[in-house]
Amino acid sequence: QVQLVESGGGSVQAGGSLRLSCEASGSTYSTHCMAWSRQAPGKEREGLAAIDKDGSTSYADSVKGRFTISRDNDKNTLYLEMNSLKPEDTAVYSCAIDRDEYCSGTWIVRGQGTQVTVSS
Repeated sequence: QVQLVESGGGSVQAGGSLRLSCEASGSTYSTHCMAWSRQAPGKEREGLAAIDKDGSTSYADSVKGRFTISRDNDKNTLYLEMNSLKPEDTAVYSCAIDRDEYCSGTWIVRGQGTQVTVSS
């Protein structure tokens, strides 16, 4: 059973940057589509970015141009580089693994998440 552990969250001022990491262990899903999402208190989960087996990426409009998703398959690690952070980016950020190598939108496991807080 695969396990995902996120790290890199924290508190930052508006305009700042953070880099999140998501390490997968317990099984081999290094070529599957992976993604980041976030959930703020009282709000629905929002998908942010996804990356497939070939490295093709997609982004939500809310983070396009500010966030960059990447992966290191040798390290079984997914990353999210976040720049120009805004207070509205405050949320718990989590990663997930898709059932397929090319993103189907069916997530088979999600991590516990890491808190990101952006102050104005």
